[in-house]
Amino acid sequence: MEVHHHPQLEHKPKPFKEYLLESFMIFIAVMMGFIAENVRQVIDDNEHVTQLTTRLVSDLQADSLQLNETYSGEVQVLKYNDTLLNLLQQPLQKADTRKIQIMIARCHSMWPFYPSAGAMTAIKNELHLKQFSNSEMINHFSSYEAHLELLHLAQDINQQYQRSYLDSFLTQHLTPANMVAAFEKSDMPDIKMRNLTQADLDQLAADIVLIRVITKEQIRDQAWLKDDVVTMLNYVRGHFKLENGKGKSVDKKSAQDPAK
Repeated sequence: MEVHHHPQLEHKPKPFKEYLLESFMIFIAVMMGFIAENVRQVIDDNEHVTQLTTRLVSDLQADSLQLNETYSGEVQVLKYNDTLLNLLQQPLQKADTRKIQIMIARCHSMWPFYPSAGAMTAIKNELHLKQFSNSEMINHFSSYEAHLELLHLAQDINQQYQRSYLDSFLTQHLTPANMVAAFEKSDMPDIKMRNLTQADLDQLAADIVLIRVITKEQIRDQAWLKDDVVTMLNYVRGHFKLENGKGKSVDKKSAQDPAK
């Protein structure tokens, strides 16, 4: 039987420099992959931050418009409170019952504010991103949310007061036809009021004082929020270098509190 012998191959050790070169090339390849991944991550993060901050600017602009409307609305309601309180200072025999009924209906109003919280919530979930963690976003959010909580508390109290005081007075002393006319701002069929006494007017005056106080608090809280929105808009645009086209600018005006 024929036996085949495999030739013995001679393996010479590689020079040390060749091993060193191969190791270096592997190291370079790994480092380049690591750097490329980091660069890609940075680009993705920057794009994500730009998207979120652009959405935040849009939300804040919507909040600013809504706050301007609700602020003006509550200032008008406060004027109605003052007018009604003055009318109630007259004795029952001289009281202008027609105007009293109209003013009660107008005081029975509130301008609630509901923020656009989508972008702010999304950013709070991404605060680990370097662009946000190295910014003052959390401080601006905290101020905004603290004032928002105060406003919502005042709104809840105002709603409770109106239901407890105004609704009770309306149902006890206005005729159904007059109630419809007062809320629809049409002529009243009868200016007289049902079962009305001086004590009823005095009690309503005291109740209006409480409603007026909480209305003033709403106006104050809305003024704070207006300033928070403008401050945050200016900071976000400046810190994150957003283009001017990312939304119309909002001028910062010192909100005057008519409650003072």
